[in-house]
Amino acid sequence: MDTPLRLEVIIASVRPERFAPVVGGWFLRTLRAHPEFDTGVVDLAHTSLPVELTETEQVVSYRTRLRAADAFVVVTSEYNHGYPASLKTAFDTAKYEWRAKPIAFVSYGGLSGGLRAVEQLRQIVAEIHMVSVRETVSFHQAKKGFDEAGDPHDRAAVDAADRMLRQLAWWARTLRVARAVDPYPG
Repeated sequence: MDTPLRLEVIIASVRPERFAPVVGGWFLRTLRAHPEFDTGVVDLAHTSLPVELTETEQVVSYRTRLRAADAFVVVTSEYNHGYPASLKTAFDTAKYEWRAKPIAFVSYGGLSGGLRAVEQLRQIVAEIHMVSVRETVSFHQAKKGFDEAGDPHDRAAVDAADRMLRQLAWWARTLRVARAVDPYPG
């Protein structure tokens, strides 16, 4: 299967003065060095998903995008030791579209760098039958960690992103073949 892997990057924060465009922008630029991915972006600040989980035209469109994806990366902040409510709504809005697909995380925040949010998210994605990639990218004290061009001061993030994306590509290729040969029984 030489077809590029369809990767949807989900930007989780919806706050008006969010830092997500900086972290997400850096990550999307980093993805350019990985031609195995055909990348789309779902920015939850611009994706109207009803918290009541009702069916709307935008929900149908959102589920269609998820169904077509081979893999996901969530760029998430950490608020009050957890992930944004918008991200929980995004997960709960779909069901079967997530199954047997890999997901990776890029997190940011204060001292923990968003890692507490990621640990909670790993429980959620396991419940919806996803495979969580082991490697993550996290930015501690994120607002101090980027220069004016939107690049991180710490080059370790670049190495972590490359490792994470190699693992994500492996899982995405492997699970795409598995789903085609033997549909997931969930």
